[in-house]
Amino acid sequence: MGHMDEAAAETISDRLDRVADVIARRAADRALAARLGLRLSHVTAPTGLAYQRYTPSLSIVAAGRKRSLVGDDDRVWGRDGFLITPVDLPVVAGVVEADEPRGFLSARWEFSPIVIAEVAAAMAVPGGGVRPGGEREEPGTRREGLGSGPEGAGTRREGPGAGQELLGTWTAPLADAFARLVALLDEPEQIAVLGPLVTREVVVRLLQTDQAPRVLAAVADSDAVVPRAVGLMTSRMAEPWTVEALAAAVRTSQPTLFRRFKDATTMTPMQYLKRLRLGEARHRMVVLGEAAAQAATAVGYRSASHFSRDYRHVYGRTPAADAASVRLQLRSPEGAPVPDADH
Repeated sequence: MGHMDEAAAETISDRLDRVADVIARRAADRALAARLGLRLSHVTAPTGLAYQRYTPSLSIVAAGRKRSLVGDDDRVWGRDGFLITPVDLPVVAGVVEADEPRGFLSARWEFSPIVIAEVAAAMAVPGGGVRPGGEREEPGTRREGLGSGPEGAGTRREGPGAGQELLGTWTAPLADAFARLVALLDEPEQIAVLGPLVTREVVVRLLQTDQAPRVLAAVADSDAVVPRAVGLMTSRMAEPWTVEALAAAVRTSQPTLFRRFKDATTMTPMQYLKRLRLGEARHRMVVLGEAAAQAATAVGYRSASHFSRDYRHVYGRTPAADAASVRLQLRSPEGAPVPDADH
């Protein structure tokens, strides 16, 4: 996982170069990008880690490399793969490498559940996905993708989640379709006509990759267990949730909740809750000026030492030191990416 098919590598690289060129030109025009459901990022230097909430979407890196922490999965990745987020996902991420002369360029494309459902129905894909050539994928089977190859193949994986398939492998048809979608930013007068067509083609190509099950999970109307659990933990973050209490609240068994949550997010429910709490606590300290103990209590921590240990594990510093450093950066003349920047 992580390396491109050799026969298609040049074609994929060419397409991603086109994507990078457009992002470099259009990253500042957020309103235009939003017309295609895109959020673009252009960063000229490495950044610190920041807490982000990813909505159901496709995330790609067109130039440079970033570090992403999703649960226990910790990796550095770039244009050698793409990330599918099937549900709202708390992610800690930061830019670790900015290419010369482009810098770091990335895009996040928000899914339209209606479009995905329509395309999946037209392709007769009830839930198991399809293989790149259109062959149906049997439940329980997996293709190799990013991260499972030899060390140095383009990703760094750490922790218990290292066996999970988090990133997808680019195919030439997907890279081509996505490049044409982004290229519409240079022809805004064509977005109304061509945008819906190219959008559907990107979905088709995604459903022909190793990430088809995760794309379909974003619109699985028959399985609202994970979205309901996410909603409860987000809106009632400070409550003393346990897997048992959460399973009861969404009316499912603990094993079912655990399995479906892990499939959709690569995290357990409690790992997800921890990441939510830490991100909100950081926001409270940096933006609202709360003390570490006050922020920890507000998000549901009962122990200051437990909060400090978890925080340092994710952000590399104590809560007070990290908050002070970020506030100082935000006040500096050069400025710095805000803690919830979209990278």
